[in-house]
Amino acid sequence: MFTRTRTLTFLAAGCVVGVVGAVLTMESTGAADPQPKPKQLTSAVVSWDDATSHKADWGEMRFYFRGETRSTQDVLTAVAVVKPGKSVHPAHRHAAEEYLVIAEGSGKWSLDGKEIPAKRGDVLFVEPWVFHGVTNTGDVPLVFMVVRYNPKGMDVPPRPDDRPDEK
Repeated sequence: MFTRTRTLTFLAAGCVVGVVGAVLTMESTGAADPQPKPKQLTSAVVSWDDATSHKADWGEMRFYFRGETRSTQDVLTAVAVVKPGKSVHPAHRHAAEEYLVIAEGSGKWSLDGKEIPAKRGDVLFVEPWVFHGVTNTGDVPLVFMVVRYNPKGMDVPPRPDDRPDEK
């Protein structure tokens, strides 16, 4: 059964994995940026009730942190509650690295054209431009946490081909 405590625990763990990985592997160049920089995220706890909610026919997404940190940009951390038989969107790809952690439920991963069973406790890491997604194939809500970002001080990986970004 989905619990806020378990979901927030997965959210915190995923944030640590994403941010620590970026800090250990990347450093900012400090080069001048012609566009104004978004405000840097600061240490905080965001509750389920305070997270920005987006509801759709597939379920609900709660957004916790968006912006940049000392070592990352384009940060997104969120928790999705996906209804049975649904997915947030079709398999897609983007330049950002991404982690997805399943907190509750089951389904199927789509990863680089392959379908793989998905269950509670699974963690998916996606490299830039690799098609990926998750679909709830169970009878109860599928709850997953996502951490997505681009590292500072590194060029965003170029688009590898001209295929559309969603399947």
